[in-house]
Amino acid sequence: MFDSIAPRYDLLNRLLSFRRDIAWRRRLAKLVGQHHCHRVLDLATGTGDVLLALAENNAAHMAVGIDLAPEMLTLAQRKLAKSGAPQTFSAIQANAGITSFRHASFDAATIAFGIRNIPNVSETLREIHRVLKPGGLLFVLEFSLPANPLVRAMYLAYFRYAVPAIGGWIGRNRAAYDYLNRSVEAFPYGPQFCALLSAAGFIHITVESLTFGIAAIYIGVKSCG
Repeated sequence: MFDSIAPRYDLLNRLLSFRRDIAWRRRLAKLVGQHHCHRVLDLATGTGDVLLALAENNAAHMAVGIDLAPEMLTLAQRKLAKSGAPQTFSAIQANAGITSFRHASFDAATIAFGIRNIPNVSETLREIHRVLKPGGLLFVLEFSLPANPLVRAMYLAYFRYAVPAIGGWIGRNRAAYDYLNRSVEAFPYGPQFCALLSAAGFIHITVESLTFGIAAIYIGVKSCG
């Protein structure tokens, strides 16, 4: 599915989010940079937008993005090459749930709008925990559901009707954008996701709400114990 929408993926992200996706990723990168994370793993990297944000904000000395979709990765690699990102930034094909990285090899891990697409969230969170160093940080940027009833109603109407229509017209794959709506509504956001992070071994979990609660950044710390 993601390979089929890869050519228009970035365009639709900008259009459907009114370019807020750029601001959200920049905020994510800024948070990573504030914690002086030298080695970063970006899961479900897609076309590499988080990698680019990390490079633009000098938020990491080395970063590797992983994804299963080859067409998305091809775009990520092209964008990295054109951007002038450090040569220590790369995008490779790998499964987020079962990686070949060594234990405790990254200072931080990021995943933007990808955790809800992973079949076994708990398994993947445990794998992220494994590859992080003690005290390492996980940053998860994901859609949420606004608490305000009016904003939520408007948001859901947009996601249920406008997003699939626009995705079908421009992206030529309405089913993919129907899936987007369903996956967002089914995602265990807020306290439920925090509970999953805790069960995977993360502590000091915090949540930063973005744009009236449309999205959120979850931060968890791997215990030093």
